[in-house]
Amino acid sequence: MLKLGNLKLKSNLILAPMAGVSDLPFRMLNRKFGAELAFVEMINARSVSHKSRRTQGMLSSSDLDKPLGIQLLGCEERFILKALEVLSKHDFNILDFNAACPAKKVVRRGEGAGLLKEPKKLNKLLKLVVKNSKLPVTVKIRIGWDKDSINAKDVALYAQDAGIVGLFVHGRTKAQGYSGAVDYSAIKSVKKVLSIPLIASGDIFSPQLAKKMFDETGCDGLAIARGSLGNPWIFKEIKEYLKNGKILLRPSIDAVVKIMLKHLDASIAFYGEKNGVVIYRKFFGWYTKGFSRIRPLREKSSRAKSKEEMVEIIEGCRQ
Repeated sequence: MLKLGNLKLKSNLILAPMAGVSDLPFRMLNRKFGAELAFVEMINARSVSHKSRRTQGMLSSSDLDKPLGIQLLGCEERFILKALEVLSKHDFNILDFNAACPAKKVVRRGEGAGLLKEPKKLNKLLKLVVKNSKLPVTVKIRIGWDKDSINAKDVALYAQDAGIVGLFVHGRTKAQGYSGAVDYSAIKSVKKVLSIPLIASGDIFSPQLAKKMFDETGCDGLAIARGSLGNPWIFKEIKEYLKNGKILLRPSIDAVVKIMLKHLDASIAFYGEKNGVVIYRKFFGWYTKGFSRIRPLREKSSRAKSKEEMVEIIEGCRQ
């Protein structure tokens, strides 16, 4: 259904990388519900170059965690080249270059969405990455810096010229961050000028919004990020809706609790009990979004330190 260089995917629904979220337990859980291609969280080229312990942990994978992508952030050639050298020793299937992150500390360094202001520099960096990477290369962009500088078409063409095999486009400007409306027409205008696949992202929180993105942009695939938080079912739901027009029933509280317990076990198995429980806390909030009378349990979960404590809190959701 989707071909990115030599990577052939049966599904065009992709689990997007999210900082502080996209670890191995999270990826494996979403894969069980239909996320074929997943990414480790965004990695800074400087951090990879210095081989920090935290970065090495972020790169952790398993034989079942495939196909797997890596998203690289950077703007300095020497660090990008060093990072590519380090990453070549890992078993990834695709490399995405980030020119979309709107975080202030990232943009201040001229990285992420900061590169939207310099399409020619982005073109040069992408040529460097394409030339020196053994993996097929994609790039993620936004539609522009702000509403007065929507330049996604120009940026996309510069990126395509560099030899990338696919383009990820978030339908907001850097200035918007993750607020305001997604501009479907801007994504559509980019799709019209490209000869490579376009994967769209932004507000894919339901099967209906997924179909709207396909219908209004003509995109080739979707990158699902926040819509998967506490909701791995979204991949199965979108697939069913696009194929048969059928809206699946939302999972019962018992079904959610079952997955929460599996996720907790996976987090503890990966990080150890102490760190696994602490890292899991934020996921409790996402899983229980919309639950009635959940505040007391959320407050307890934010202080939980042991598996026993967290299991008791999760089981409390059934009441």
